[in-house]
Amino acid sequence: MSTPTPAGLDTVARAAATPEREQPWADLGLKADEYARIREILGRRPTGAELAMYSVMWSEHCSYKSSKVHLKVFGDHLTDAMKTSLMVGIGENAGVVDIGHDWAVTFKVESHNHPSFIEPYQGAATGVGGIIRDIMAMGARPIAVMDSLRFGAIDHPDTARVVPGVVSGVGGYGNCIGLPNIGGEVVFDPSYQGNPLVNALCVGAMKHADVHLANARGVGNLVVLFGARTGGDGIGGVSVLASETFEDSGPSKRPAVQVGDPFQEKVLIECCLDLFSADLVEGIQDLGGAGLSCATSELASAGDGGMLVHLDRVPLRDPSLSPEEILMSESQERMMAVVTPANIDAFLAVTARWDVEAAVLGEVTDGDHLVVQWHGETVVDVPPRTVAHDGPVYERPYARPASQDALQADVPTAERLARPGTDEELRALLLRMVASPNLCSRAWVTDQYDRYVLGGTALATPDDAGVVRVDEETGLGVALSLDGNGRYARLDPRTGAQLALAEAYRNVSAAGAKPLAVTDCLNFGSPEDPGVMWQFAEAVRGLAVGCEALGVPVTGGNVSLYNQTGDQGLDSAVLPTPVIGVLGVLDDVRRRTPSGWKVAGQNLYLLGTTREEFGGSEWAWAEHGHLGGMPPAVDFAAEALLGDVLVQCSRDGLVDAAHDLSDGGLAQALVESVLRYGVGARVWLDELLERDGIDAFTALFAESAARAVVAVPREEEVRFTDMCTARGLPHLRIGVSDAEPGVEPVLDVQGHFAVPVADLRAAHSSTLPRHFG
Repeated sequence: MSTPTPAGLDTVARAAATPEREQPWADLGLKADEYARIREILGRRPTGAELAMYSVMWSEHCSYKSSKVHLKVFGDHLTDAMKTSLMVGIGENAGVVDIGHDWAVTFKVESHNHPSFIEPYQGAATGVGGIIRDIMAMGARPIAVMDSLRFGAIDHPDTARVVPGVVSGVGGYGNCIGLPNIGGEVVFDPSYQGNPLVNALCVGAMKHADVHLANARGVGNLVVLFGARTGGDGIGGVSVLASETFEDSGPSKRPAVQVGDPFQEKVLIECCLDLFSADLVEGIQDLGGAGLSCATSELASAGDGGMLVHLDRVPLRDPSLSPEEILMSESQERMMAVVTPANIDAFLAVTARWDVEAAVLGEVTDGDHLVVQWHGETVVDVPPRTVAHDGPVYERPYARPASQDALQADVPTAERLARPGTDEELRALLLRMVASPNLCSRAWVTDQYDRYVLGGTALATPDDAGVVRVDEETGLGVALSLDGNGRYARLDPRTGAQLALAEAYRNVSAAGAKPLAVTDCLNFGSPEDPGVMWQFAEAVRGLAVGCEALGVPVTGGNVSLYNQTGDQGLDSAVLPTPVIGVLGVLDDVRRRTPSGWKVAGQNLYLLGTTREEFGGSEWAWAEHGHLGGMPPAVDFAAEALLGDVLVQCSRDGLVDAAHDLSDGGLAQALVESVLRYGVGARVWLDELLERDGIDAFTALFAESAARAVVAVPREEEVRFTDMCTARGLPHLRIGVSDAEPGVEPVLDVQGHFAVPVADLRAAHSSTLPRHFG
């Protein structure tokens, strides 16, 4: 423990007596008016410890001060029907949904972008650790993780620094803690060069009665900190790093990045589950962004009284830490619980059994203030709600950028961008596209993750969605997909967000799961740029409308702003990147649908309609470096119909494989489907070209939404087509899965070209190893 220095300690009494004392509020990220407001709230200047608390809790990352006014729209579009399965919504550590049989799941996605640029391994690792603790805090056992990663240009020297570190951090933490990584995405684009996006998702399962909330209720109840000791790593951490733009000078803030210990977290998980099982916890909160400042103020704010905390009781790794540093430290693997005096001995016995250090820091009081003492001296005396919930709210100016019209008018027509003119050129394009950075195999990344630990994984990468079993007895499980497309959102933020939602919804449906709920991670540039705020506002409104149309509520998530290098306006920001996670439920995971066909002789059907839609497409970008026009149109009625049919077909055994069409279009879906199990296909396009009025290039590479390819067993073809016809779903037989013993499998687009599956695999799998070793 550190030794107090009363002569230099900035106590509440001293703060009241020295109003003129200069304070480093600007260095801590506060604006002049914010500092003035703190003084107004307290009726005096804040102490150093209070200033530290307000600065981290009023940061953009913790307070959502620029996004709150827009996020309210989710509530405006939340219908009674959408609430049916919703047990805990926006505002808690994570959302909770009822999946039946007395089971509930909790899931959430969050960002760790800025720390992962500064220190890729620890930034990514602690991002995984933090989202796992959010799930633990709801009373659940974490059962799987996913990640959405975005990096700069694949051939940029700094990408070679960031990618291996981030991937190792995600895999190292998840593998060591023993959680399967069941899916996600990896995207390369120059806009993320100085500001990669590292978004991590975790899902956990629990019985209904085990749901826990973050509040400190009951006067006299004790406040207990347990887990790892508090150190100097992560002081300010993500709460500061994620609340300002990066400079072009590169990594310079390594001490602010937290250091994770997955083995400590694994023990902490089991300890928490034992505490929950024994009913020893009244309220619980993880320590993530803003550390003790967040945990104490949020618990007290959500409670029915005040709180007294003795900060000198915090177990420290570094005895030289000041009260301010202890309050700001974001050291990992820590939790805070509220425990009744009658249960404290049993609580401490459980933590001791797991060799988890615990300290009683204080108690819930009958007052209305959060009071923090340091060796008997009061260094914090604040209304907790002013710290945790009633921070600044900005209605930032926003305006459609003047450049938006020209961007959308720059349509990738055949006259502007050269298209293949012969079948040989079409074949060569296919091989280049499947090897392009954003369409190539992700195995170099995902092979570093354990996808099957715990034994509950039913589907994982490279399938469309990850599927994990929740209940061994019934086979009940959940499917998850995490999707986004920054180019679409740059062309039209509202449509781009809706397309991300539609793709995730489609992926979950393709796996055979009924979509149930949404989590989101909204990654944008500086909110001080009106163009960025317009992108954000449009994306949020588009997502809210889309969720209402599909009947899936947003249960929570994360807003990540200031993803911008330097201060040169909209062009220095990352592409607006709303990443959308959709969770669906399967009554029995044994009926899940993989994304590739396993046997020959199955009929291949294309569901949906294809249009000439190339704005923001992988073809336009990979082949021409072009971004312009409008993204594909969104039709939520068509998406819902397609989803219903896919889920019903899975339940009735009418399809053996289903793959959504999105990035790269039909060509990419066919390639991934034949590569999944090494079974080829014969495909014909003539009827499709005639029906939809398109050419072969458009049929193969357009990215129209609300489409999927399915493999139908011949004995189920009549039932399948009858269902599609009865439901009014456009469907067209475009091929057959094909394999002969002893003959190399081929993807044969009849009348155009044929490519051996071995050549496809070689092209598809070589890109990432070539760049990253």
